[in-house]
Amino acid sequence: MNWKNLLETVSESVNDQLRLRHDYLVAENRILRNQIDGRVQLTDSERKELAEIGVKLGKQALIEIATVAQADTILAWHRKFATQTVDTSACPKAVGRPA
Repeated sequence: MNWKNLLETVSESVNDQLRLRHDYLVAENRILRNQIDGRVQLTDSERKELAEIGVKLGKQALIEIATVAQADTILAWHRKFATQTVDTSACPKAVGRPA
């Protein structure tokens, strides 16, 4: 067996394993979404995490798999969080009455 055939066999095995994991996660998400009534409340850190992964996937993949929010919404979150910068130049002001 030459190395090309070996590489092809290993790649097919890995792809099959990833496909099975993906199918499982899709089914699990569908089941859990059916058990939830109403909207899912997300924190900004959760939105940021989904947006970072979502922009890497692309709009078409998000349309197929996203269930928490629409693909356009997730991409909008990325635009929102990408433009936010943290200002570290000034010290935070003290809270309360001045001395």
